[in-house]
Amino acid sequence: MVSTHTGIEWTDRTWNPTTGCNKVSPGCTHCYAEAITKRFTQNFPQGFALTLHRERLQEPKRWRKPSRIFVNSMSDLFHEEVPFSFLKEVFEVIRETPWHIYQILTKRHERLVDLADQLDWHENIWMGVSVENQDYIHRVDYLRKIPAKVRFLSCEPLLGALQLDLTDIHWVIVGGESGNRYRPMKLEWAQSIRDQCNSDHVAFFFKQWGGRTSKAGGRLLDGQIWDEMPEAWNLHRQQREEYLTLSNRKSRKARLTA
Repeated sequence: MVSTHTGIEWTDRTWNPTTGCNKVSPGCTHCYAEAITKRFTQNFPQGFALTLHRERLQEPKRWRKPSRIFVNSMSDLFHEEVPFSFLKEVFEVIRETPWHIYQILTKRHERLVDLADQLDWHENIWMGVSVENQDYIHRVDYLRKIPAKVRFLSCEPLLGALQLDLTDIHWVIVGGESGNRYRPMKLEWAQSIRDQCNSDHVAFFFKQWGGRTSKAGGRLLDGQIWDEMPEAWNLHRQQREEYLTLSNRKSRKARLTA
């Protein structure tokens, strides 16, 4: 299974320079990525073991349409088994493709902070952490230390009520769990996060209620679709023609010098 367009509502494409992971908190219990590797074993000969895919590193350079790219939907870029040298190569590709937005999500908040000063945080990087219940709210404090253009929270699967400090947070995604063993999300949990976001002027995105399938419960919260994006996305969309022009010039130059 390679990088592709996706049905994930808050992004346009996925890019998986690594696949595989291991469970670190309750949100991982029914991991959808692990289930995919078990279903499509021919595409994942290493199963769900952490695997580097160097052959995929240059893929975003071939995607000419400016896109929001979810990095490592099948893994965690800050997994302890991802070499720092490989991580730097991923960030270099991000630097070389400013017409895209890269959405990176991790549960490895400590390694994220440990390595942050050694990485270049280009303006097209959105950095997020997963927060599934109040026991993992400390991940937000770590995220605040990261000099990313956009810092966001993924509260999916949402497994309990959250009281959030949204200082220096730009975007919050909420979603319920899906799959045969899904754990239901309560209405008041989602409503509370939405209200906290509204109060603090933070963009709120309600992804799904979840259920036996991701679409089973729909996306309406109090009769409304909540598809808010951080202001940085609107600014990026205004600039994307400039990015495309830059990209095309680089392509022509490369062909002439080849």
